[in-house]
Formats: sequence, structure tokens, C-alpha cells
Amino acid sequence: MRCAWLLALAACGPTYVRSAPKPAWVEATAGFTPGTPTTPTIVQRYRATASRIISAARHDHAAYRLLAELTDTIGARLAGSPQLDKAIDWAARRLRDAGHDVRTEPVMVPHWVRGREEAALVEADGSERELHIIGLGGTVSTPFGGVTARVVVVTSWDDLEARAADVKGAIVLYNVPLPPWDTARGFSGYGEVAPYRSQGPSRAAKLGAVGVLMRSVTATSLSTPHTGAMRYADGVPKIAAAAITTEDAELLARRAAAGPTEVRLRIESQQLPDVPSANVIAELRGRELPDEVVLIGAHIDSWDVGQGAHDDGAGCVMMMQALTTLRTLGLQPRRTIRVVLFTNEENGLRGGRGYAKDHAAEIANTVLALEADSGGFAPVGFGVELADGADPTRSQLTRTRIGAIADLLRPLAPMRVIESHSGADISPLVEAGVPGVGLIVDSATYFDIHHTSADTLDKVDPDDLAAATAAVAVFAYIVADLPGRIDAP
Repeated sequence: MRCAWLLALAACGPTYVRSAPKPAWVEATAGFTPGTPTTPTIVQRYRATASRIISAARHDHAAYRLLAELTDTIGARLAGSPQLDKAIDWAARRLRDAGHDVRTEPVMVPHWVRGREEAALVEADGSERELHIIGLGGTVSTPFGGVTARVVVVTSWDDLEARAADVKGAIVLYNVPLPPWDTARGFSGYGEVAPYRSQGPSRAAKLGAVGVLMRSVTATSLSTPHTGAMRYADGVPKIAAAAITTEDAELLARRAAAGPTEVRLRIESQQLPDVPSANVIAELRGRELPDEVVLIGAHIDSWDVGQGAHDDGAGCVMMMQALTTLRTLGLQPRRTIRVVLFTNEENGLRGGRGYAKDHAAEIANTVLALEADSGGFAPVGFGVELADGADPTRSQLTRTRIGAIADLLRPLAPMRVIESHSGADISPLVEAGVPGVGLIVDSATYFDIHHTSADTLDKVDPDDLAAATAAVAVFAYIVADLPGRIDAP
């Protein structure tokens, strides 16, 4: 799930929703006074090296070539699928080919399998009009043969509760539009709408609903339904749930407003026993402090539709190629840079949680964690997330130094730094006290294709992907090479 800036749900999964982002962007240089010893030292010390890295990364489309291999030869890779196993093997092999120290670390992941899915608007004469649907990740099947019921359209939680008497025995449609992209804030509103997808089925089931339809979480649609994770609450009946296109949601809303409307819903899916998977780990060992780690990561799984190009194949190849760029340039930082390609972000976060558990003894030596999970678009900044209760002095030093690094990336774009959710996979590390950073990219069109069959390689611009790779490489190298830790007084 990256979860534009998504703030919320980076994983695009049900349990990772955070508060809405702060409304104002902050310039990268905000928070420090020119002439203090910290910022000029970073800018002056690393200007030439940053320029070398940017030049090398921007003029090489190696990340795009890696992404083409991943998407065109493997494609969609949901947890538990043979395709995800192939992707893990592929990533480990490509990282070894580049000369990195590579290993895989086992993780058990859920295994949900999509089956036949169909829905139709039932006319008064018994004829049917097909609706465009896609089952939500983890949905149960409908009863054998499907379910036909009247539709109750709601637009908010309050609306659902107000219509509780109507919901019993009905199919509930959550017709909650995603607002248009807010250019000024760099914000999608995704975190405000996605909870209807993740929590909606159980909240409707508590009131006696027999099925749920969710308006696809997108502001722009060409009759393409968007899937995504949902979670059943304990002690509540499990009912089938699917997303429909925004066009079909509006059709059903109009018909329901005019009079009683029925829909037939049929979903056949299976929740199988957990299966083995793995996180992929690759390292560029530090020359002086190899036991101190700067983690850069993305998730290698995707939904089972499209190719998972932007979500999150692009993030994976950014990390892979950023590490390779540094090695190729002969840049070995003081600390170790560790790439982690997490498994099962989309429908379980097992990879992120498993990594945090397996590396609990390393938390104190994990200097910072960076995640990319909002597409392979042009970089525009960093979102900084610090644990609740973090030392204010150290927190301000971290923000100030990240601002200085952002200044060095101005050849790519006017980079900005905000306080925001950093990423779903690194969230367990952040909760344990590790500073978290999310790469922010220009995600204005991300939710047009997010979690759809349209998330394919042709939507990725090679130059944008190269620029994002450059930003990651510069950021990771400087944080790993600073004389002191980025948060050290």
C-alpha cells in the first residue's frame, strides 16, 4: 500500500491509516538559520559528491530497464502467488549480479486467491445490466450462486447509521468520492476515503447487510475498478465486498434515488493457509561503522491485477539501482546502506513486521529508514516521521539536516520537506524510535491507476524514475556518510 502524499494509508491497507497531512508545505531549508555549523557543513561537504551521483543516475535508465524486466516478465505478484516467488528470486539475482551482499529472510504471508467475480443491475423485467467490479482483497465469497438484494446507497458513516433500518438484508454501496488532486497541498484525500473500503464491509454487516459495493477510490476513471485491502472485524459476520467503477456508482445512486434498485453480486474467492515468502536484503557495507545501518526500502509484492509498475515496482528498482549507482561510483559510506524489498505490504504488512521483529536487536543501530511507495514519478521532497515522544532537540536536528540534503537535490527539483507518514513497511521501525522518511513524488495521477489493471510499465516515465533514483541515492549516501548520526547533537 505507499501508500500522494498518501499520508494515510501507505500500505493502502486497512490498518495503516494515519491522520491527515499538515496543510502547508515547508521549504526544505525551513527550520535552520543560515550560518549555523550544521547545514553549511553538509552542503559544502557533499555538494560535489551529490552532483556526481545525480549525473550518473539521471543519465542512465538502468532502473527503468530493471522495471521492464520485473513487469513484463513477471507482472502482478500478490502475496502467496508463484509470481511473487519469481520476483523475489529475480530481485536477489539482479542485486547479486550488481556485486551486492544479498540474502533473503523468510516470512509467512497470507494466501488469498481471486476467483470469478460479477455484478449486475437487475431491471424490473428481470433483465440485467453488467456492472464493472473487482473484489476487494481478502473478501469472502458470496453464498453459492450469488446474492440478489436491493441497494442502499450511503455517503458517510453517519448516513450508514441513519439508514440502519434499511440496511438489513441489503447490499450497501459506499458512494464516497475521492476529491480531485489538491496541487497546492500535494494531497489526494486518499486517507480520508480509504477507510470506507477497509472498514465498510464489517460496519455494514453489523447492521445486517448481505454484501458491500465500494465506489473505487479514484477521482478519475475510464470504467476501471480499483481493488485494495479490507479487514473483517472480529465477531462480525463476513460478507462479500467488491469495488465498482465511479461511473457505475453514480448510475446506482441515480437509480436508487429514483426508486427501489436491485443488484446481483457473485464472488468466488478463497482464503488458503499461509505460505512461505521472503524479504530481500542487499547491502553496501560501511567502511568505518558497518554495524550502523541506513535502511532504504520498498515492497516487492503487488495486487493481482496490472503489473504493479508504480505500486511498487518503481520503488523497488529505485532502491536497487540507487545502491548499484553508489557501488559503481566507488562511493562507500561510513555506515552500511541496506536495501530491503519487503514482502506482503498490500494485504498484511507481514514483511515489514517480520523485519522489525527479526532485527529488533539492531533498532538502536538503525540510523534512519526511508521508504518509497507512491509511484515512480518525479521526486518533489521528503516526508519526515518521528516517533511519539522523540527528543525535541534530536528531532529538530534530523529535520534540519534532511532539509540540507534536500537543498543538494535542487538540480532535480525544488525539493520540500514536510512532516508526514513515512511508509507502511517502516512504520514498525518508526514506532520503535527510528526516524522515518518517505520519498515524496509528484503523484497527481497516481490514483488514476492505483490498484488497477492499468498500473503498467507504459505509465512510468524513464526520466522521472531516474530522477527519483538519484534522489534516493544522494539521500542514502549522505545520511550513511555523515561524521555523526543524523540526529546526533
